[in-house]
Amino acid sequence: MTDWIKRWQEGKIGWHKKLPNSKLIEFITCLKLCKNSTIFVPLCGKSVDMLYLLEKGYRIIGVELSELAAEQFFKENELEYSIKKTDQFIIYYAPNIQIYCGDFFDLNAHDLKAVSAVYDRAALIALPADLRQEYTQHLYSIIQAGCRVLLLTLNYPQSQISGPPFAVNQAQVLSLYKNGFDCQLLQCFNDLENEPKFQRANVDFIEKATYCLHKK
Repeated sequence: MTDWIKRWQEGKIGWHKKLPNSKLIEFITCLKLCKNSTIFVPLCGKSVDMLYLLEKGYRIIGVELSELAAEQFFKENELEYSIKKTDQFIIYYAPNIQIYCGDFFDLNAHDLKAVSAVYDRAALIALPADLRQEYTQHLYSIIQAGCRVLLLTLNYPQSQISGPPFAVNQAQVLSLYKNGFDCQLLQCFNDLENEPKFQRANVDFIEKATYCLHKK
């Protein structure tokens, strides 16, 4: 995880996008949200997807290892914020949003008791294979029954280019979430033409998939 902090310090954050993710906009209805619903965004960085969700009238709880990312989110979006500390987290907060700076695995069900949906654009695919099962199990343990998850993944020949983001295919998603979640594949397509980094590496394909999960 020190590499993650170093990437933020050096500004090597190629995963960060300046516009809201098109799949979030297209498929957010699968979360069946009410106005003022609270959405959990794991490994949130300074994603403008959170700003999009705020502007839609939702509440946000994010978790992020880098304090620099949290600071940049609020400052770049001109949001006045405050800071409070707990035993395990430094929490940056403003109206309708809290970003917990610390280890995702230190979150508990009480921290997320208000959450009715999860938006995972870059958490699962940011983790190496040996952490993914632990991640999905911990996520299951800290969200309420009935909670829905909008999950975005990438799949490509991992032998042709190293992650992160790491390749996670449909079979792996189904295996990771089979205990406790219903899983629906919403979309999967090859988007190599829009990924110059993967083109330069001569990768054969890059599939982008969107899933809707439902905690039983």
